[in-house]
Amino acid sequence: MASSPGGSAPTNHPATGFAFATAPCPVLVVDPHGSLSLVNQAATRLFPDAHIGAVLTSAVPLWLAAAHRRVEAGGAAGPSGGTGAGPPLDPAGGRVGARSFEAHPALLDDGDIAWWFVDDTEMRLAKDELALERSRTAFLGQASNALLSSLNVDRCMSVTAQLAAEHLADAAVVIGPVTGRATPVVSCRRGHRPEGTRVNVDPARVPGLAEALQGFPPVPSRWVDPAAAPDWLVPEGFGTVGSMVVTPLPGHGVPAGALVLLRYSDEAAFTDNEEVFARLFAARSGAALSAARLYAEQSSITETLMRELLPPVLRQIDGVEFAGGYRPSGEGDRIGGDFYDVHAAPVPAEGAESFVVLGDVCGKGLDAAVLTGKIRNTLHALLPMAPDHQRMLRLLNGALLNSHHTRFATLVLASASRKDGKVVLRLTSAGHPPPLVVRADGQVEEVETRGTLVGALVEVESVTVRTVLGPGETCVLFTDGFTEARGGPLGREQFGDARLRRALAECAGMAAAAVVERLQMLAAQWIGTGRHDDMAVVAITAPRTNHLSAVGGHGPGRYTA
Repeated sequence: MASSPGGSAPTNHPATGFAFATAPCPVLVVDPHGSLSLVNQAATRLFPDAHIGAVLTSAVPLWLAAAHRRVEAGGAAGPSGGTGAGPPLDPAGGRVGARSFEAHPALLDDGDIAWWFVDDTEMRLAKDELALERSRTAFLGQASNALLSSLNVDRCMSVTAQLAAEHLADAAVVIGPVTGRATPVVSCRRGHRPEGTRVNVDPARVPGLAEALQGFPPVPSRWVDPAAAPDWLVPEGFGTVGSMVVTPLPGHGVPAGALVLLRYSDEAAFTDNEEVFARLFAARSGAALSAARLYAEQSSITETLMRELLPPVLRQIDGVEFAGGYRPSGEGDRIGGDFYDVHAAPVPAEGAESFVVLGDVCGKGLDAAVLTGKIRNTLHALLPMAPDHQRMLRLLNGALLNSHHTRFATLVLASASRKDGKVVLRLTSAGHPPPLVVRADGQVEEVETRGTLVGALVEVESVTVRTVLGPGETCVLFTDGFTEARGGPLGREQFGDARLRRALAECAGMAAAAVVERLQMLAAQWIGTGRHDDMAVVAITAPRTNHLSAVGGHGPGRYTA
């Protein structure tokens, strides 16, 4: 037996016992019977019930007692005797009071087990904080991906409410900016699906909500007295609210909404750290909602403008068949530099002329489409002068020269009227490929009209040519996107004029819509997956038989300006 500070240690090695007893860290030595054979001063301060002779399990926390039993079970099969301590064993860890400790066991040569303790509270707190920050960073990244995966406002609000309910609180309510009299609201409880509605409420009745909905600059979060919260702010079936906080959703300089977080009454209120994290999430949600609303507004504006720029659907007008087709150069485009329009005669009557225009603006895409819109609107304003093609072209040319556009355009104008079962055409080209007429016998004739393009020269010149279509005959107006389309076996050969004429010869006697569909199909087969320019075509056909029409000679599908 050897005596040492802190108690008596029944060990055959006084030096080892003295080292344990004088160690600055807490040390306990347990004999094979489970009693303490050494307790140093640091261990006495840590474990007030620990003293020599006491049973370990009655003096230490449960996690240490369980760890000691595991060491005993593992050490019983190992060697005993010899000198010095045994091999290092796996440490255990747990809390002692308010502190956290790592306990390291060692088998002594006399069969005792020594435990020495290291205070790792600060290290564990740092690790926990690091793990928490990593998990929060991962969550914010996943939230950003989920929020930005859709530019639909309702979906963004639903995703925001669901993510907040699952990760930030027991329930969440997302409130959008007030639009008119109704306020969009999406609420979600943890483990449930989001539910959206629109309510007629006064945000000023909820403290901090009106300020949060004002948008930019964002205001701090505001606590709300749960007892004063209106019913619409608490999700149905939630129960008693213990704490509630309103956090603004800051957008890109525009109101994005507000986020309300709720917790049950039996849970702790939101901490400052949780509020900061909620604001980080709200910033990402607000940015996504703002982007979605901006996209919705831009889409609405674009759709409105697009309707004005898209080519019209053509039908029979005053006994004359019209059909049109358009294919933009880009696969995802809907508009471009080619266009066509058909305007019915102001007063339907025998011999009244419908006005047709088909054009090709230099360039492609949106910039070209903007100019096509201007040309179409200008020609629409000049319709009272439609009988005089040359005058219309001169006025249009002047309008283009006086604009900021530097592009030019080629056009072909046509005036069509029905008389004695035939269709009389007046055709005028302005730098455009001449129209082709498909006769009843399959012959294809070129209309010998010519002229200078518009928007480039101060003076424009043109020649108007008159032609007559018999029943079943068709006049085709087209852009050079057809003839210059490259494809074929090697993908480099142009479709060309000759191939176009042969295709039209096969369309003798067809209706206008069938002629257009045939040309578009052949061009698509020729191009394949290759690149091409905008392609537009209009077919004007004299019907083979007289069709019943509504009062005034207009069929049910009549296109009006």
